[in-house]
Amino acid sequence: MTPWHLYVMAGMYILIGCMHFIKPKAFLSVMPRYIPAGLTMVYLSGLVEIGLGVALCFEATRTYAIWGIIVMLIVFLIVHWYMIVDEKFHKKFPKPVLWFRFFLQFGLMYWAYFYL
Repeated sequence: MTPWHLYVMAGMYILIGCMHFIKPKAFLSVMPRYIPAGLTMVYLSGLVEIGLGVALCFEATRTYAIWGIIVMLIVFLIVHWYMIVDEKFHKKFPKPVLWFRFFLQFGLMYWAYFYL
């Protein structure tokens, strides 16, 4: 039997992935400038999050989704690190919040790994 909290995780990734299409400027504003095709990457990452969230809901694809989420979160560390080191974000967010978001990624990776 699938635990209810796995569906919470799936819903979280689906919702955040949808937000990439609803509020793309918010995601584009934190995209490092050295990543090419920023808006395309925002939409692509939103699709990936939605796809992985849906894949979590099915036993046949769950393991692939879990590993995909872990890899995705590792890649997203680039964005979180960029927000920590770029001074322009320090005006919008307190530095402890940026560090919390960075380390939260490791907690989310563990949460996904928990279901393997």
